[in-house]
Amino acid sequence: MPFHFQVCSRETGHRGVASAGMLLRTWLVLAISCSCAGATSGQAPSISWSNNLLTFADSRLPGGKLEIWYLEAFCRSGAHDREWAKTTLPHKTTLIHAEPTLLRFHTQVEPGLEVDHQVQSTTDGLDLRFELTNTGKAWVDLQWFEPACIRVAAFTGCSQSNYTSRSFIFTPKGLTKLDQLRRTSEARYLGGQVYLPGDVKQSDANPRPVCLDHPVNGLIGCFSADNRLLLATASDRTHELFEGVYVCLHSDPRVNGLAPQEKRQVRSKIYLLPNDPAELLARYQRDFPKTGKEW
Repeated sequence: MPFHFQVCSRETGHRGVASAGMLLRTWLVLAISCSCAGATSGQAPSISWSNNLLTFADSRLPGGKLEIWYLEAFCRSGAHDREWAKTTLPHKTTLIHAEPTLLRFHTQVEPGLEVDHQVQSTTDGLDLRFELTNTGKAWVDLQWFEPACIRVAAFTGCSQSNYTSRSFIFTPKGLTKLDQLRRTSEARYLGGQVYLPGDVKQSDANPRPVCLDHPVNGLIGCFSADNRLLLATASDRTHELFEGVYVCLHSDPRVNGLAPQEKRQVRSKIYLLPNDPAELLARYQRDFPKTGKEW
Protein backbone atom coordinates (compact mmCIF):
# COMPACT_ATOMS: atom_id res chain seq x y z
CA MET A 1 0.00 0.00 0.00
CA PRO A 2 1.59 3.38 -0.96
CA PHE A 3 1.87 6.08 1.67
CA HIS A 4 1.97 9.80 0.80
CA PHE A 5 3.29 12.44 3.18
CA GLN A 6 2.85 16.20 2.81
CA VAL A 7 5.09 18.43 4.93
CA CYS A 8 3.67 21.89 5.73
CA SER A 9 6.33 23.85 7.65
CA ARG A 10 8.18 27.15 7.49
CA GLU A 11 11.15 25.64 9.34
CA THR A 12 14.41 25.39 7.36
CA GLY A 13 17.98 24.25 7.89
CA HIS A 14 18.84 21.40 10.28
CA ARG A 15 15.34 21.24 11.70
CA GLY A 16 14.00 20.61 8.19
CA VAL A 17 16.53 17.82 7.65
CA ALA A 18 15.60 16.19 10.97
CA SER A 19 11.91 16.37 10.11
CA ALA A 20 12.50 14.69 6.74
CA GLY A 21 14.56 11.98 8.42
CA MET A 22 11.83 11.34 10.94
CA LEU A 23 9.27 11.02 8.15
CA LEU A 24 11.53 8.58 6.31
CA ARG A 25 11.88 6.45 9.44
CA THR A 26 8.11 6.58 9.95
CA TRP A 27 7.54 5.44 6.37
CA LEU A 28 9.96 2.53 6.79
CA VAL A 29 8.25 1.40 10.00
CA LEU A 30 4.82 1.54 8.34
CA ALA A 31 6.07 -0.30 5.26
CA ILE A 32 7.61 -3.07 7.37
CA SER A 33 4.45 -3.34 9.48
CA CYS A 34 2.26 -3.72 6.39
CA SER A 35 4.61 -6.34 4.96
CA CYS A 36 4.41 -8.36 8.17
CA ALA A 37 0.62 -8.04 8.30
CA GLY A 38 0.39 -9.35 4.76
CA ALA A 39 2.59 -12.32 5.62
CA THR A 40 0.47 -13.09 8.67
CA SER A 41 -2.77 -12.94 6.68
CA GLY A 42 -1.24 -15.35 4.16
CA GLN A 43 -0.34 -17.96 6.76
CA ALA A 44 -2.13 -21.29 6.87
CA PRO A 45 -4.96 -21.52 9.44
CA SER A 46 -4.52 -23.83 12.43
CA ILE A 47 -5.90 -27.36 12.69
CA SER A 48 -6.54 -29.67 15.63
CA TRP A 49 -7.98 -33.17 16.19
CA SER A 50 -9.76 -34.73 19.16
CA ASN A 51 -12.22 -37.63 19.50
CA ASN A 52 -12.10 -38.23 15.71
CA LEU A 53 -13.16 -34.63 15.02
CA LEU A 54 -10.81 -32.48 12.93
CA THR A 55 -11.23 -28.72 13.39
CA PHE A 56 -10.03 -26.26 10.74
CA ALA A 57 -9.89 -22.75 12.26
CA ASP A 58 -10.18 -19.89 9.77
CA SER A 59 -11.61 -16.42 10.34
CA ARG A 60 -13.30 -16.52 6.93
CA LEU A 61 -15.59 -19.32 8.09
CA PRO A 62 -18.90 -18.82 9.92
CA GLY A 63 -18.09 -19.18 13.60
CA GLY A 64 -14.42 -19.23 12.65
CA LYS A 65 -14.16 -22.98 12.12
CA LEU A 66 -15.05 -26.03 10.03
CA GLU A 67 -15.58 -29.43 11.67
CA ILE A 68 -14.78 -32.71 9.91
CA TRP A 69 -15.27 -36.29 11.12
CA TYR A 70 -11.85 -37.82 10.36
CA LEU A 71 -11.52 -40.78 9.62
CA GLU A 72 -15.04 -42.16 9.30
CA ALA A 73 -15.02 -45.63 7.74
CA PHE A 74 -13.15 -48.29 5.73
CA CYS A 75 -15.49 -50.33 3.53
CA ARG A 76 -15.65 -53.70 1.82
CA SER A 77 -17.04 -54.29 -1.66
CA GLY A 78 -20.73 -55.16 -2.07
CA ALA A 79 -21.77 -52.40 0.36
CA HIS A 80 -25.01 -51.24 -1.26
CA ASP A 81 -27.22 -54.16 -0.21
CA ARG A 82 -25.53 -55.04 3.07
CA GLU A 83 -25.89 -53.89 6.65
CA TRP A 84 -23.39 -51.10 7.31
CA ALA A 85 -21.84 -52.90 10.29
CA LYS A 86 -20.97 -55.83 7.99
CA THR A 87 -19.41 -53.50 5.40
CA THR A 88 -17.06 -51.51 7.60
CA LEU A 89 -13.66 -52.79 8.70
CA PRO A 90 -12.85 -52.03 12.37
CA HIS A 91 -10.22 -49.30 12.72
CA LYS A 92 -8.48 -47.19 15.34
CA THR A 93 -6.72 -43.89 14.67
CA THR A 94 -3.92 -42.42 16.80
CA LEU A 95 -2.50 -38.90 16.52
CA ILE A 96 1.31 -39.25 16.52
CA HIS A 97 2.49 -35.72 15.73
CA ALA A 98 0.86 -32.31 16.02
CA GLU A 99 1.87 -28.85 14.84
CA PRO A 100 -0.46 -25.87 14.35
CA THR A 101 -0.69 -26.57 10.60
CA LEU A 102 0.34 -30.24 10.35
CA LEU A 103 -1.10 -33.38 11.93
CA ARG A 104 0.25 -36.91 11.42
CA PHE A 105 -1.71 -40.06 12.25
CA HIS A 106 -1.47 -43.83 12.25
CA THR A 107 -4.57 -45.98 11.75
CA GLN A 108 -4.82 -49.72 12.25
CA VAL A 109 -7.51 -51.37 10.10
CA GLU A 110 -8.46 -55.00 10.56
CA PRO A 111 -7.28 -57.35 9.23
CA GLY A 112 -3.59 -56.41 8.87
CA LEU A 113 -3.90 -53.01 7.22
CA GLU A 114 -1.76 -50.07 8.38
CA VAL A 115 -2.49 -46.51 7.27
CA ASP A 116 -0.04 -43.64 7.78
CA HIS A 117 -1.61 -40.31 6.95
CA GLN A 118 -1.30 -36.58 7.46
CA VAL A 119 -3.40 -33.43 7.20
CA GLN A 120 -1.63 -30.23 6.14
CA SER A 121 -3.33 -26.85 6.50
CA THR A 122 -2.78 -24.42 3.61
CA THR A 123 -3.99 -20.91 2.87
CA ASP A 124 -6.78 -22.33 0.71
CA GLY A 125 -7.85 -25.46 2.56
CA LEU A 126 -6.48 -28.85 3.60
CA ASP A 127 -4.18 -31.35 1.91
CA LEU A 128 -4.70 -35.00 2.97
CA ARG A 129 -2.15 -37.74 2.21
CA PHE A 130 -2.55 -41.47 2.89
CA GLU A 131 -0.24 -44.47 2.57
CA LEU A 132 -2.04 -47.78 2.99
CA THR A 133 -0.03 -50.98 3.55
CA ASN A 134 -1.32 -54.54 3.71
CA THR A 135 1.07 -56.07 6.24
CA GLY A 136 -0.69 -59.44 6.19
CA LYS A 137 -0.44 -62.58 4.03
CA ALA A 138 -3.94 -62.40 2.52
CA TRP A 139 -5.70 -60.03 0.15
CA VAL A 140 -7.73 -57.37 1.98
CA ASP A 141 -11.14 -56.44 0.59
CA LEU A 142 -10.87 -52.70 1.14
CA GLN A 143 -12.89 -51.29 -1.75
CA TRP A 144 -13.12 -47.66 -0.59
CA PHE A 145 -12.91 -45.46 2.49
CA GLU A 146 -14.47 -42.32 3.93
CA PRO A 147 -11.68 -40.05 5.11
CA ALA A 148 -13.60 -36.84 5.71
CA CYS A 149 -17.22 -36.19 6.65
CA ILE A 150 -17.30 -32.41 6.15
CA ARG A 151 -20.01 -30.69 8.22
CA VAL A 152 -21.38 -27.78 6.16
CA ALA A 153 -24.51 -26.57 8.03
CA ALA A 154 -22.88 -23.40 9.36
CA PHE A 155 -21.05 -22.73 6.09
CA THR A 156 -24.18 -22.96 3.91
CA GLY A 157 -26.56 -21.52 6.49
CA CYS A 158 -28.85 -24.46 5.72
CA SER A 159 -30.28 -27.56 7.36
CA GLN A 160 -30.59 -31.18 6.25
CA SER A 161 -33.81 -30.33 4.38
CA ASN A 162 -32.38 -27.66 2.08
CA TYR A 163 -28.58 -27.68 1.91
CA THR A 164 -28.75 -29.47 -1.46
CA SER A 165 -29.86 -26.12 -2.94
CA ARG A 166 -26.42 -24.70 -2.10
CA SER A 167 -24.38 -27.84 -2.88
CA PHE A 168 -23.11 -29.02 -6.26
CA ILE A 169 -21.27 -31.53 -8.41
CA PHE A 170 -20.16 -31.26 -12.03
CA THR A 171 -22.25 -33.11 -14.66
CA PRO A 172 -22.26 -32.95 -18.49
CA LYS A 173 -24.27 -29.73 -17.99
CA GLY A 174 -21.48 -28.16 -15.94
CA LEU A 175 -21.84 -27.13 -12.31
CA THR A 176 -25.19 -28.56 -11.18
CA LYS A 177 -26.91 -28.04 -7.83
CA LEU A 178 -27.76 -31.28 -6.04
CA ASP A 179 -31.46 -30.42 -5.85
CA GLN A 180 -31.56 -30.17 -9.67
CA LEU A 181 -30.43 -33.77 -10.28
CA ARG A 182 -32.51 -36.90 -10.87
CA ARG A 183 -32.58 -38.00 -7.26
CA THR A 184 -33.85 -41.35 -5.97
CA SER A 185 -35.24 -42.23 -2.55
CA GLU A 186 -35.11 -46.03 -2.23
CA ALA A 187 -32.22 -47.94 -0.64
CA ARG A 188 -31.38 -50.04 2.40
CA TYR A 189 -30.88 -46.81 4.38
CA LEU A 190 -32.97 -43.76 3.50
CA GLY A 191 -31.77 -40.17 3.32
CA GLY A 192 -28.80 -38.64 1.57
CA GLN A 193 -27.71 -39.29 -2.01
CA VAL A 194 -24.79 -41.09 -3.67
CA TYR A 195 -23.22 -39.79 -6.91
CA LEU A 196 -21.32 -42.55 -8.70
CA PRO A 197 -18.71 -42.26 -11.45
CA GLY A 198 -19.80 -44.21 -14.50
CA ASP A 199 -17.24 -47.00 -13.95
CA VAL A 200 -18.23 -47.82 -10.34
CA LYS A 201 -20.66 -50.69 -9.81
CA GLN A 202 -23.79 -49.73 -7.88
CA SER A 203 -23.43 -52.91 -5.84
CA ASP A 204 -20.25 -51.40 -4.32
CA ALA A 205 -21.87 -48.05 -3.49
CA ASN A 206 -22.80 -46.65 -0.11
CA PRO A 207 -26.16 -48.20 0.99
CA ARG A 208 -27.99 -44.88 0.45
CA PRO A 209 -30.11 -43.84 -2.56
CA VAL A 210 -28.06 -43.54 -5.77
CA CYS A 211 -28.61 -40.59 -8.10
CA LEU A 212 -29.49 -41.35 -11.74
CA ASP A 213 -27.03 -38.67 -12.90
CA HIS A 214 -23.27 -39.29 -12.92
CA PRO A 215 -20.56 -36.77 -12.06
CA VAL A 216 -17.94 -35.97 -14.71
CA ASN A 217 -15.16 -35.34 -12.17
CA GLY A 218 -14.33 -35.95 -8.54
CA LEU A 219 -15.48 -32.62 -7.08
CA ILE A 220 -18.37 -32.03 -4.71
CA GLY A 221 -18.87 -28.72 -2.95
CA CYS A 222 -21.14 -25.98 -1.65
CA PHE A 223 -21.49 -22.19 -1.48
CA SER A 224 -21.33 -20.10 1.67
CA ALA A 225 -24.49 -18.48 3.00
CA ASP A 226 -23.24 -15.04 1.92
CA ASN A 227 -22.06 -16.31 -1.52
CA ARG A 228 -18.51 -15.06 -0.93
CA LEU A 229 -16.83 -18.47 -0.67
CA LEU A 230 -17.06 -22.02 -1.89
CA LEU A 231 -16.01 -25.17 -0.07
CA ALA A 232 -15.25 -28.32 -2.08
CA THR A 233 -13.46 -31.65 -1.79
CA ALA A 234 -11.93 -34.18 -4.17
CA SER A 235 -9.72 -37.28 -4.24
CA ASP A 236 -7.31 -38.65 -6.82
CA ARG A 237 -9.23 -41.94 -7.01
CA THR A 238 -12.95 -41.32 -6.66
CA HIS A 239 -15.19 -44.18 -5.59
CA GLU A 240 -18.20 -41.96 -4.96
CA LEU A 241 -19.37 -38.50 -4.07
CA PHE A 242 -21.84 -38.42 -1.23
CA GLU A 243 -24.33 -36.06 0.40
CA GLY A 244 -24.91 -37.43 3.87
CA VAL A 245 -27.38 -37.18 6.70
CA TYR A 246 -25.36 -34.86 8.95
CA VAL A 247 -25.53 -31.87 6.55
CA CYS A 248 -22.23 -33.19 5.21
CA LEU A 249 -20.34 -33.74 1.95
CA HIS A 250 -17.86 -36.50 1.00
CA SER A 251 -15.44 -37.36 -1.76
CA ASP A 252 -14.57 -40.97 -0.97
CA PRO A 253 -11.43 -42.56 -2.52
CA ARG A 254 -11.36 -45.94 -4.22
CA VAL A 255 -8.82 -48.58 -3.19
CA ASN A 256 -10.08 -51.71 -5.00
CA GLY A 257 -8.39 -54.14 -2.62
CA LEU A 258 -4.82 -54.64 -1.46
CA ALA A 259 -2.63 -57.68 -2.13
CA PRO A 260 -0.30 -59.00 0.60
CA GLN A 261 2.50 -56.47 1.33
CA GLU A 262 1.06 -54.03 -1.22
CA LYS A 263 1.28 -50.29 -0.60
CA ARG A 264 -1.07 -47.68 -2.01
CA GLN A 265 -0.91 -43.91 -1.84
CA VAL A 266 -4.02 -41.71 -1.96
CA ARG A 267 -4.40 -37.94 -1.90
CA SER A 268 -7.46 -35.82 -1.08
CA LYS A 269 -8.05 -32.08 -0.98
CA ILE A 270 -10.50 -29.80 0.79
CA TYR A 271 -10.71 -26.41 -0.90
CA LEU A 272 -11.77 -23.13 0.69
CA LEU A 273 -11.77 -20.56 -2.12
CA PRO A 274 -13.48 -17.39 -3.28
CA ASN A 275 -16.75 -18.13 -5.08
CA ASP A 276 -15.21 -18.82 -8.50
CA PRO A 277 -16.08 -22.28 -9.91
CA ALA A 278 -13.71 -21.80 -12.87
CA GLU A 279 -10.81 -21.30 -10.45
CA LEU A 280 -11.92 -24.38 -8.48
CA LEU A 281 -11.82 -26.47 -11.66
CA ALA A 282 -8.39 -25.11 -12.56
CA ARG A 283 -7.06 -25.93 -9.11
CA TYR A 284 -8.55 -29.43 -9.23
CA GLN A 285 -6.98 -30.13 -12.62
CA ARG A 286 -3.64 -28.83 -11.39
CA ASP A 287 -3.73 -30.86 -8.16
CA PHE A 288 -4.94 -34.07 -9.80
CA PRO A 289 -3.51 -33.98 -13.35
CA LYS A 290 -4.21 -37.68 -14.00
CA THR A 291 -7.82 -37.58 -12.85
CA GLY A 292 -8.65 -33.87 -12.96
CA LYS A 293 -10.11 -33.97 -16.45
CA GLU A 294 -13.63 -35.03 -17.25
CA TRP A 295 -14.19 -38.79 -17.08
